[in-house]
Amino acid sequence: MIPIKDSTRTRTFPVINTTLILTNIFVFIWMLTLSQAEAVETAYSLGLIPARFNAFLTEGRLLSALSPVITYQFLHGGWFHLISNMLYLWVFGDNVEDNLGHIPYLIFYLLVGGIAGLAQFYFNPLSTVPIVGASGAVAGILGAYLLICPNARVLTIIPIFFFITMAEIRAVFFLLFWFFLQLFNGLASIGIESVAVAWWAHIGGFLAGVILVKLFIRRAVCEER
Repeated sequence: MIPIKDSTRTRTFPVINTTLILTNIFVFIWMLTLSQAEAVETAYSLGLIPARFNAFLTEGRLLSALSPVITYQFLHGGWFHLISNMLYLWVFGDNVEDNLGHIPYLIFYLLVGGIAGLAQFYFNPLSTVPIVGASGAVAGILGAYLLICPNARVLTIIPIFFFITMAEIRAVFFLLFWFFLQLFNGLASIGIESVAVAWWAHIGGFLAGVILVKLFIRRAVCEER
């Protein structure tokens, strides 16, 4: 399912959400200007590599271990990876920012993204493949949206075999379907050393968003367009 827009309006301009989207796009375009060797080196330098993270912790190099927990969130492996993440962030992030406030939203975004990366590390601590992408942070935003605007309507593209249809789906159903799809794939990936998608980052980010949004917000406000 592909979200197009939701039915809730915002009271303020989503300056942080927009900045995050533009930053991700800028970083991706910048990486396209690099040679293949340079791009790979950048992914290994700024991406979150579980085995290296584990080694840094063992050596007591806390700063070296934690910096990729932030930087990995702004790297993407391809156009589809980038566009899908930014689409979800565009549809759902503005309302979360509207309820949390600009600076708290930025802190929340980076925090749930970091927890998402650590969740993937926990389930695959010996991997030497860099974890990259905003998926974990975006998953945290989806978890927060679930609690803030569960009854919002999400205009969704639904591909059914060779046919494509559009429908409005309640956010609670859309987001829970998304979460259980990630959970199913995450459980199926247990024991597999090399997995292309960081499913546990999605799961961990979503659960972090559900839990931590309560610390950032007092009363949820969702107004229909």
